[in-house]
Amino acid sequence: MISITEFDPDYVVPPGEILMEYLDSLGMTQRDLAARTGLTPKTVNEIVQGKAPITAETALKLERVLGRPAHFWQNLESLYQAARVREQEQAHLVGDLDWLKRLPVPPAG
Repeated sequence: MISITEFDPDYVVPPGEILMEYLDSLGMTQRDLAARTGLTPKTVNEIVQGKAPITAETALKLERVLGRPAHFWQNLESLYQAARVREQEQAHLVGDLDWLKRLPVPPAG
């Protein structure tokens, strides 16, 4: 029998945090990245702040400048978005559970 242990963290890291770590390690500013990728400084800042997603086109630009494959950036974005949706669904289900608890249910018997 094969046992698979799956890592399922209870937190999510926005791709912009990882991007900022890369910039810091390279001594590069957001403005430097914007100039090298052709993105606007505003777009780079919005990605770092988690307000804008990393699109396929942006992932390719990051690949060219930072050396990490585009699929790395796209996977980070995909995992982040899926985790956000999962959190929203969980919150919705908790709300439904509270609603269900208020329904009058006769005792079994």
